[in-house]
Amino acid sequence: QVQLVESGGGLVQTGGSLGLSCAASGITFGQYTMGWFRQAPRKEREFVSTITWSGRTTYYAESVKGRFTISRDNAKNTVYLQMNSLQPEDTAVYYCAAVYRPADTVVVSKQYDYWGQGTQVTVSS
Repeated sequence: QVQLVESGGGLVQTGGSLGLSCAASGITFGQYTMGWFRQAPRKEREFVSTITWSGRTTYYAESVKGRFTISRDNAKNTVYLQMNSLQPEDTAVYYCAAVYRPADTVVVSKQYDYWGQGTQVTVSS
């Protein structure tokens, strides 16, 4: 049974930082590209960042580039998202997702195979 479990969400003030983690089980983690998405109230789920199965390549949405950093530890079956300089518009439920060794960078949510349950991030102004 595949499980992706996010943690680390919470309430932070504008300009603050949070670090999210996503622990995976039931998959050969090192064979999966991992992604982070988010969904704000009354909005569609949007791509945030992705990191390839090898960890060599990362990609970010323009809205978070320079503020967020994705990383992974294949020995711990965990992917991370460090979020700095948070803004109220970053408020959303953040989801991690996994896709098996795609041929290219994957930014479309429907291409991911597995999803976590999400963790709430709230940035107060």
